[in-house]
Amino acid sequence: MIHYGRLPLLAFFGGVLLAAGLITTPSQAASEIQLSKGQTVYVPIYSHIYIGDRERPFLLAATLSIRNTDPDHQIIILSVDYYDSDGKLIKHYLKQPQQLNPIASSHYIVGESDKGGGSGANFIIKWKSESEVNEPIIEGVMIGTKAQQGISFLSRGRSIKTK
Repeated sequence: MIHYGRLPLLAFFGGVLLAAGLITTPSQAASEIQLSKGQTVYVPIYSHIYIGDRERPFLLAATLSIRNTDPDHQIIILSVDYYDSDGKLIKHYLKQPQQLNPIASSHYIVGESDKGGGSGANFIIKWKSESEVNEPIIEGVMIGTKAQQGISFLSRGRSIKTK
C-alpha cells in the first residue's frame, strides 16, 4: 500500500531516474534499437575503489557480462582483453573465438583479490556477426563486501569502433 505522503517523493525519484536515463519509456526503448555486424566495445572495470579521507582501497570482484540480445542470430566473440589503469594488457580471456547463440550470455570474472587492474581498469571486447544483429549488452558488475559494508554497481560498455 502506498502512503499518499510519499507519493511526491516517489514521483521525484522516478523523474530523476528517467532524466538520468536509468529507465526508459516504451517509445524510447523502441527508437534505440541498433543493428550492427560487429563492434569493439570498451567497458570500465574497477578492481577497487577508494573510500574515506585517506583513500583506502575497497577491493571488488568484477564480472564482465556479454549478452546476445538478438533472438534469431548468433554472434562471435573475437576477443576479451583486460587492461590495467595504465592501458597495459593484463590478460587475454579467450584463446579462440567464442560463439554466442541467440539470447545466450557469457561471463568473465576478475577476482576480488586481483588488484592488478586498479581503479581505472577496463575490458576491450571485439565481436562480429555474419548478418546485422541487435547490439549485445556488455556490462561490468562490481561487488565487494567488508565487515558490515557492501557495495555493488555496474558499468555499461560503450562501442568505440563499429564494423
